[in-house]
Amino acid sequence: MRVVDLNADLGEIPGVEGVTVDRELLSVVTSANVACGGHAGDATSMRRVCAEAASSSVSIGAQVSYVDRVGFGRRRVDVDSALLAEQLMQQVTDLATAAAAAGTRVSYLKPHGALYHAAALDPEVASIVAAVAHSYDLPVLTFPHGHLRNAAVAMGVPAFAEVFADRAYETSGHLVPRDHPAAVVHDPADVIARVVDWATSGSMRTIGGELINIDAVSLCLHGDTPGAVDLAQATRAALESANVRLAPFAGVT
Repeated sequence: MRVVDLNADLGEIPGVEGVTVDRELLSVVTSANVACGGHAGDATSMRRVCAEAASSSVSIGAQVSYVDRVGFGRRRVDVDSALLAEQLMQQVTDLATAAAAAGTRVSYLKPHGALYHAAALDPEVASIVAAVAHSYDLPVLTFPHGHLRNAAVAMGVPAFAEVFADRAYETSGHLVPRDHPAAVVHDPADVIARVVDWATSGSMRTIGGELINIDAVSLCLHGDTPGAVDLAQATRAALESANVRLAPFAGVT
């Protein structure tokens, strides 16, 4: 039986809506990428999400990012390497404090947005992110390929790969850039079909219609788009119907 982890970003949406979305997603996912102050999130949201994740046996990941709340961490920030490392370490420390208060711990690290892509493409950024993960003895969740994976492996940091449920892929295995009109797959039926095909065969259909193999252990479900909770619930149900077992890739303490 194939085992797959489901991950989603939590602690990003402010107010009552965010509380509701987070709670509903925590009933679906097996790993939660928790915003820890860089692009979103604060001490209150971190404590809340960690407590709810612990009670749901969901693994907690530090979703580190550039300090860019205005741009939601989706813009690359020109920041000194030492300062970037300091900012990322502070984010992990803050989340670890919240997790400890909830009787659990941070189990992995996943960069967010622009930092995610920068770490895959820029060896200097990759080394910084990998070094932060190494400092906290955390595995990283990233692309199946790229500089972050390479830097992590070189430092002895376990690197786990993910695939994206609603993002279009190029034949190279890279994501179609977000400025492309077909970068995001909007039809729920198409998303579910792609996910089940990947989970049962290891292959994903590209934007051009070709099948490519994507070797990954975790499936990313976006939680900040309209209808995200319904799509996440439908995706989990479809995977379970396809005899796929769902479990955290990094475990839960």
